[in-house]
Parts: sequence; structure tokens; C-alpha cells
Amino acid sequence: MAKQIRRYITTLIFSFIFLFQAYAQETKEKQLLTKVLTQLEKQFKVQFNYAEDAISKVLVKPPSKSLSLTEVLSFLELETDFLFQLTDDEMVLVITKDASLIFQKLSEVLVSGYIVKGINKLNNGSFEIKVSEFDILPGLVNTDVLQAVQAFPGIQSINETVSNINIRGGSHDQNLILWDDIKMYQSGHFFGLISMFNPQITQRVSLIKNGTATEFTDGVSGIISMETEKEINNKFKGNLGVNFIDANGFADVPLGKRSSLQIAARKSISDFTETPTYTNFFERISQDTEVENNTMSIVNSNKTFDFYDASLRWVYKINDNEELRVNFINVGNELIFNENASINNLEDSRESSLSQNSIAGAVSYSKIWNSKWQTVLEAYETDYKLKSINANVLDSQQFLQENKISETSLKLKINYTINDRLELLSGYHFVETKVTNLDDVDVPRFKLLVSEVVRTHAVFSQVLYKSRDLKTNLLTGLRYNYIDKFSKHLIEPRLSFSHKLLDNFSVEVLGELKHQNTSQIINFQNDFLGIEKRRWQLSNDRDIPVIQSQQASIGLSFSKQGWLISAEGYYKKIKGITTQSQGFQNQYEFIRTHGLNEVRGVDFIVRKRFNKFNSWLSYSYMNSDYIFSDLPETNFPSNYNIRHAVTFGTNYTSDNLKLSAGLNWNSGKPTTKLINGNEIENGEINYNSTNSSRLRDYLRVDVSALYGFNLSTTTNAELGFSVWNLLDRENIINNFYRINNDEISEVQQRSLGVTPNLVFRINF
Repeated sequence: MAKQIRRYITTLIFSFIFLFQAYAQETKEKQLLTKVLTQLEKQFKVQFNYAEDAISKVLVKPPSKSLSLTEVLSFLELETDFLFQLTDDEMVLVITKDASLIFQKLSEVLVSGYIVKGINKLNNGSFEIKVSEFDILPGLVNTDVLQAVQAFPGIQSINETVSNINIRGGSHDQNLILWDDIKMYQSGHFFGLISMFNPQITQRVSLIKNGTATEFTDGVSGIISMETEKEINNKFKGNLGVNFIDANGFADVPLGKRSSLQIAARKSISDFTETPTYTNFFERISQDTEVENNTMSIVNSNKTFDFYDASLRWVYKINDNEELRVNFINVGNELIFNENASINNLEDSRESSLSQNSIAGAVSYSKIWNSKWQTVLEAYETDYKLKSINANVLDSQQFLQENKISETSLKLKINYTINDRLELLSGYHFVETKVTNLDDVDVPRFKLLVSEVVRTHAVFSQVLYKSRDLKTNLLTGLRYNYIDKFSKHLIEPRLSFSHKLLDNFSVEVLGELKHQNTSQIINFQNDFLGIEKRRWQLSNDRDIPVIQSQQASIGLSFSKQGWLISAEGYYKKIKGITTQSQGFQNQYEFIRTHGLNEVRGVDFIVRKRFNKFNSWLSYSYMNSDYIFSDLPETNFPSNYNIRHAVTFGTNYTSDNLKLSAGLNWNSGKPTTKLINGNEIENGEINYNSTNSSRLRDYLRVDVSALYGFNLSTTTNAELGFSVWNLLDRENIINNFYRINNDEISEVQQRSLGVTPNLVFRINF
């Protein structure tokens, strides 16, 4: 008996030794996943697209070299917590398995690296920018979201500002700008020269030109939706940065295993120093305004400008099936200067100021009831205020102007998974929008306060179908809207269809009907010291109609071996636009009427990726016309009719260094010239046919560079440099005429000259 026990113990000991040696051998063979992916890139001539911080410490046993690429990806999925998705252009997307379970279902990537790494085209017709994977674009060392979207064909800013982004010929007020599902009525700092959304907390951006999901309203020309990180980070991380415009910081703080808090903030550095970039920006926004040139007897002094933004995101996973998310953002811009004059040999000085503020908050509660049912309840409050105090020192007068918006939204979404190929999304959406405009003069006393409210109720439903082979994707549905103030019923169908064919080709068809109740009044002569020329207004369903749009497009793409060739033709019709919202500076500047805008065009892009180089060429053709039946000219080119636009860029990316250069060219903004030899008639300017001429072609060359290096095992840094308008070309972006002393004078507004920027950031 004792002998048997000794034999049993000996066998057990040797078994443990064998198992330990086997385990030690297996552990020893494991390598960092990043290293394995690098080896696989060389072996199979593919590129893995992933978030560096998500896989940096993951160990995995290297797959056998005898396996095919498909077998390797299946092996890695079994060994890790990631999904490995192979696209048609030799790109493998590395996605956390948890990400596939979130309510906003993971859309299939149709084309990865659409322009550069981190920019993808999805099979629902939209585009995404993944900030954590984003490469670099010419002229940008900070991931300025609203500047980055202008790299897409069909999107540009007619005056280089993010407060005037034109999507397929539409005006800026026709864009729906969302930050974590909150509608934002302000988009820029420096009154439009840079985005007000901090890229350190913004992790994903969606761009939708057409084929919008039924849960969205507004944005008859397009949607730019920004999202913070939805997953909880289990360890602290953050960064601090400074550039020639602002200082900024970001922190992601875990609060236990089920919660995390993200905070980001920026502030201009003009309190400490005035950089060349700041000087160029200030001169650009104050061109031909009262800030730059007052009357001859008034001298401006003590000009100061400041901006800040602060944003917060808190996520709490109540349990495995319930989640609570809270978001908050606060943004401000302020310009102050003194107007000085000598009156009766006495010096007098009065302060003028201009401020622009946004504050918004949102709460979202989501619950997974079972494997088929999920619900999301979202609510937000967003407030915007634009205020100017214009002091007239000569007349001892003060003019106060305000434009305020307060909007409340409540949305319930119910998602039902019918099977692995069919999903149904339905819901209810309520929006209340209040707009207030104030004009107040103290001497002589005058006050005009106009406040209006519009409430909209909507129900929506859509079905998502994916074929068994995942080559066909169909998203279609209806949105029914009821505007109670006007007793108006609007039914809006939406469609997004894509299909992969012949291995490397894909075709898509998109269509939508949409509406919106808000638009902007653009007044170039007397709004807000001449700097911020836009104020929001509500539709009244009479002279300011509810804006309604119809849009359809069809596109074809080819993607293989690093090549992408894509073309899309579209037609868009927008009814209910007003002359006040289109920025006329000719004979129709003070005319109040409404009409429609018809746009036809083609967006085209060619991109080639080769090893560490990536190059792209995009071209947009657009024909955009106005139809105003009450004007003498009922049909003429729109103010945003940039007929031809070309963008070329190239990137070089290595482990630590990113370089980018590119140029932007377009055929010039439409303008209305004067009748030669008869410029003034009956004391008024005598214009030629509306928008029958163009300004000189626009051309800009930009470069940027970003270098990353380690400071320690846990800390790294980035040093970047960019130059906007490297050739210092003087581009005229706008012109208009005025009568001075019975003489015609032409005012020409110039774009930014050569503008450098330097950034330094520490990540920890």
C-alpha cells in the first residue's frame, strides 16, 4: 500500500513538473501583440488598424507561419479579446469584442483609410474619423475636427472658417453639429477660425452627407457628429499641451471598476504672449470691422481677446446591462476694446465688447433587457448667447445686441434585434427651441425684444438588413414630424443601400427628406461690431418658412492593393431658404424673401497607399443655383457655387515621425460686378447680373510635421509644427462695394497669410 502511495506521489510530482515546464515554455513563447501584428504585416502585405493604447500590453502566442491570413485572424480572435476584420483594401481593423455589444451597433467599414489612416467610409454611407488612430493632414498638427472634415470632397469653407462650412453648396446653418448627441449652435473659437471642440476628449467623428438615420432631425445639408469615448478606462491617463494659440489639458480618471470621468479644458495664451499665429488670427477676424478701423476721430486701444472651453464626460456602468452617461460643455469667446475720442478738448473713453458663449449638458440612460431588446433614453439642454455692447463715444450712446437660443430635447430609442441579419430601431423625439433677439439703444431710448418658441414631436422607425455574406447593407425607414405651432405634418423617408460586387467594387445609393426650423440671419453692416455677422432665427411658416430638403446620390468605389477610386453623383434641393441667410452683399443685401436652392454635383477621390506613404487627389464639381420668384432675377448662381475644387495631399508615416503636405485649389467664389462706366445710377450702386463673375482662383499650400518620442516607460511626448498658406499667397475670399462721397470703393477681404503653429504635448 505504501509503495503504491509513493508511486502515486512520484507520478503526481512529475506531472506538475511537466505541466509547469509546458506552461513556462508557452509563456516564454508569447510576444507582444503589436510585435506579432508587425510581423504579420510583412508576411501578408496587409496593414493592421488599431488603437495603440488598447493593445500595447497584450501578450499572444505567435500563430504558425503555415496558416493562411484568414486562419491567422481566426486564431487571434480565439487568443485575444479582439475582433479582426479584413477589408477589401488589405486593411485589418482590430476592434474590441465589447465594442460590438454597444447600442449604437458597430457599422461595417466599407473603405478604411479613406483619405488617411483613421478616416474610414462605412457601409451606411457615412464617414468616421477615429481620433486615436488619426494620422496627420497638411497644415494641422492638432486634430481640429471641423478643419479635418474639409479634407473630404464636396466640403469646404468659403471663407476659411469653421463657422462657415459648406457641405455640397449648403450654408453653415444647414449643418447639424452634434457633440455627444447635443445640438450645438456655436462651432468655433476666434469667431470661427478654429474649432471649439477639444480633440483630446473627442474620440470619434461621424460625417453624414446623405442617407441620414431616422433618429436625426435638422441638418438639411449634412451632419457632423462628435463623440467622446464610450468605454471605461481602468487606469488613469492624461496629457498636457501648448501651442501658439492655447494651452490645454485632458484627464481620464477611473472611479472604481464601473465608472470613469473624463475632463478636458483649453484656454488661449494671449494673456501671457501674442504669437505670430495669434496676431494673424486677430487681424483676420477684425478685417474691415469697427475693431480695426473706427471713424477718423475715434481711436481704438487696449484690444484684448480671450477664449476657453471645458468639457466633461462621466460614464457609470450600473451593471452588465445598464449604463448611465453624463456630458457637459462650456465654451466662451470674448473681445474687449476701448473707443477713445477728444470731445470739447476733454478725453473720453468707453468700452466696447463682444462675447459668444455656449453651455450644454446631457444625460443618457441605456438598458439591455435581453438578447433582443435594448432601450436608450437621452435628454439634453443647450444654450447659446451672443452679446455685443457697442459704445458710441462721440454721441455718448450705447447699443446692446443679443441673440440667445435655449433648446431642450428628449429622445427615446428602442432597438429590437429580429435575427442576426435584421434589426428594427424605433423611437420618439421631442424638441423645444426658443430664440430671443434683443436690440437696445440707451440714447434715444429704443428697445426691441423678440422671443419665439417652436415645439416639434416626432416618431421614427427604421430597419437594418445585412445579407448573410455581409455584402449587402440596407438601412431604410420613416420619420414623422409634427410642428405644433404651425400644425404642420412632415413625413420624411430615409434610405442607405450599399453592395459589394466583384470582390473590389462597391456601389451605394442614398436618399433622404429632412427639415429644420432654425436658420441664420447674416448682416454684414451692423451686427455685433461687424465681427460676428450671424444671428439665429426661428421659422414662422410665413416669410421665414420651415426649411425642407430632398437629396439623392449614387456612388461607385474600387479598392485594391492600396488603391482607392471613388465617385459619387448627387442632386439636392432645399426649399424655404431666405435671402437673409445666404450672405448677399449686392443689390439683394437688404431684400427679404424666400426661395429654393438646387445643387447638382460629383465628388471624386483617388488614393494610393504604398508602404509608409499615402497620397490622395480629390475633385469636386458643383452647380448650385438659387430660384427666388420675387426677385427681378429669378434664377442665378448661388453665393456658395464653387464650381471646381481640387485637393492634393501626401503623407509619410513611420513609428515616430509623421509628415504631410498638400494644396487646396478652387475656381473662386461667385461675385457681382458693377456695370462698367455706369457704376452709380440715381445715387445707388448699379450692379451687373447677380453672381455672373468670380473672384480670382483660390490656392493654398500647407505642410505639417509631428514627431513622437518617449520620456520614460510610462510617458511620451509629441512635438509638431505646421504652416498654413506656406507660399503666403494673397487669396481674396470676398469683395463688396460701397459709396463714399459719391465715389465707388471696393472692399476686398483677404484669407490668412502664412501662419505657423507649434505644438508640444506630454502624454502620461
